[in-house]
Amino acid sequence: MNTIRKTITFTGQQNTWIKLKVKSGNYTNDSEYIRDLVRKDQVQNEKLLELKMAIDEGFNSGVSDKSILDLMNAVDNGEL
Repeated sequence: MNTIRKTITFTGQQNTWIKLKVKSGNYTNDSEYIRDLVRKDQVQNEKLLELKMAIDEGFNSGVSDKSILDLMNAVDNGEL
């Protein structure tokens, strides 16, 4: 995998937080912690995009002629 060196600036408080996370033993260095944050952000954004697409699909599907009770029963019966 190709890697790219970046230079970023943190506040003193942020730097202290990063150092604490590394010191906790969950990360071997600052870079590993930052990369983990980026990966988690990527996953979260992917899930958000999937949710937005599902919402759009729902809006575009039109209005159902079923009542709320009909829908609840269908969910309970595993039909939806």
